[in-house]
Amino acid sequence: MKLRWGRIIFALFILVVIIGVIVYFVFFNKKEVEEEEPGVVENPAPIEEKKLQILDLESDSRSIAVMINNHKTAQPLQTGLNDAYLVYEIVVEGGITRMLAVFKDADTETIGTVRSSRHYFLDYAQENDAVYVHYGWSPQAEEDIYNLGINNINGMVDGAPFWRDTSLDVPTEHTVYTSIEDLEQSIEDKGYRATSDEDTLLKYSIDEIDLSIMDGATKADEIEIEYSDYQTNTFVYDEVNKVYKKYSNGEERKDYVTGETFTAKNIITYQVSNYSMDSYGRQEIENVGRGEGYLISNGYAVPITWEKDAPSRQTVYKFLNGEEITVNDGNTYIQIQPENKNIEISQKMS
Repeated sequence: MKLRWGRIIFALFILVVIIGVIVYFVFFNKKEVEEEEPGVVENPAPIEEKKLQILDLESDSRSIAVMINNHKTAQPLQTGLNDAYLVYEIVVEGGITRMLAVFKDADTETIGTVRSSRHYFLDYAQENDAVYVHYGWSPQAEEDIYNLGINNINGMVDGAPFWRDTSLDVPTEHTVYTSIEDLEQSIEDKGYRATSDEDTLLKYSIDEIDLSIMDGATKADEIEIEYSDYQTNTFVYDEVNKVYKKYSNGEERKDYVTGETFTAKNIITYQVSNYSMDSYGRQEIENVGRGEGYLISNGYAVPITWEKDAPSRQTVYKFLNGEEITVNDGNTYIQIQPENKNIEISQKMS
């Protein structure tokens, strides 16, 4: 009798084991196979979002606009321009030009050489809601800075954010430099607003814009922009890096500190009338109004229009179809050229 019960218990045990094996393969192993099926990912890695490189559009940092010396003596001593997201160039007295380099969220250690203000450069600091940085001023600029309440840092008055490179064998007016860190400290010390909620002057595209397919497009491998007998700029397209190398009066311009060639991803160029307003030859420019010009990028130029309603208002640039321009991700040189001066846009000879 005991033997019989033992056989029954053993048979039940075997039956339970068999049922367990069947359940495992039917339910649990099936789930594992389904989970391991090729091409099926339960938690795929997030796709990295492409971001604009030239600016952080989510940042509310206020821009800083620095007057840059562009006298022939100072051109080889220029530094920091490749960190600026915008660079304006406009004629001043004697046919010389000066530049306004606009920085945002940069950490540039040396910027210069810094030179004195001319009043119409204030318009371009204002259209970027920037703190205006200069070393001295013309009488007109001094008056406008006070009357308009421009947040400014003047090396002739404030001193601290600037230094002279006494090792340079040039006149002292060509030796002044500054840095973003020093300027930011001065902004804090002066109690100036360090943030901005204003829109950027230009709209930017993360993806490359092909200007060649637009109406009026022309090949632009080399652009020559005459300001005067004293100053002519040439931009030469680098097909490998898709930027324009800058030349002034036939000399390739390089950063005094880093040795890097100054380059532009985008160039906006247009003409305005100018005239002498005093015996010193200081200039006035007619930059309120509208006119035509060019947007140049990635080896092509297209005609555009510009319009500025008031000195402090942003200049609006549009394609000929009336659509506001969008520029490629990168820095932009805005060349505001005297009226009736030569501009030549040419294709490289094969």
